[in-house]
Amino acid sequence: MIKDWTERFQGTAALPRAVRDRLLKVVRTLKIPAGAQVFGPTNIPDSLLFLYDGRIRVVQSSDTGREIVLYRVDAGESCVLTTACMLAEEAYNAEGIAETDITAIVLPKSAFDRLVAEEETFRKFVFAAYSRRLIDLLRVVDDVAFGHMDVRLAERLLALAGDLKEIAATHQQLASELGTAREVISRILQDFQKREMIGQSRGRIALLDKPALRVLAASA
Repeated sequence: MIKDWTERFQGTAALPRAVRDRLLKVVRTLKIPAGAQVFGPTNIPDSLLFLYDGRIRVVQSSDTGREIVLYRVDAGESCVLTTACMLAEEAYNAEGIAETDITAIVLPKSAFDRLVAEEETFRKFVFAAYSRRLIDLLRVVDDVAFGHMDVRLAERLLALAGDLKEIAATHQQLASELGTAREVISRILQDFQKREMIGQSRGRIALLDKPALRVLAASA
C-alpha cells in the first residue's frame, strides 16, 4: 500500500496539503507486469497515469510493421501522450509497453480537469512536462532525418547500458529504438565488432570499449 504517492512527483508534492489529501481519495493504484501493453491505439484515455515505479516504452508503428521508440516514461514522471490525448479526447496514436513491472497512480479525468483549472502549480507541472517531452520528440525527428546511424547507435548502446558493460537486446529491438531496418543495425554492429568496440552473442551485446563508443557518440 502506497501511503502518500503525491510525494513522488514534483508537481503534486508542491500542491497545498488539502489538495493532496483530496487527490489521495480519488486515485487508484494500477499494477502491470513487464511486457504487457499499458495503452494502445484503440484506447481513448479517461485518466492520467503517474508512473510511481518502473518504466514504460512508448512506440509508434507504421503500416508496414516498422517501429520507432518515441520516448520512455520513468518512475516519478507522468505520460505526456496520455495528457495530450485526454485533453483532445482522442485515441492514442502510439503504444505504451511496460519494460519492467510497473506501479501507476491513476487520476480520473474529472479530477484532472479540476486540478488544471484550479491549481496553478499543478497546471505548470503538466505543461512543463508536456514541453520537455515535445522537445524530446523533435529531437527524435531530427535524429531520424539527419543523424548518422552509427553515431546514433553508439549513443543508444551507451544509454541502454548505463553503468553496465552488457545489454540484452536483439538487432530488431535496436532497429525499433532508432527507427531503421534491422539490416542496417546488423551491418553497423558488425563494423563495431570488427573495431573491437563491442562483442555479440545471441540476444546480448557487450560494450568492450566504452571510451571509443563515447568518442563516436560525441562526433555528431
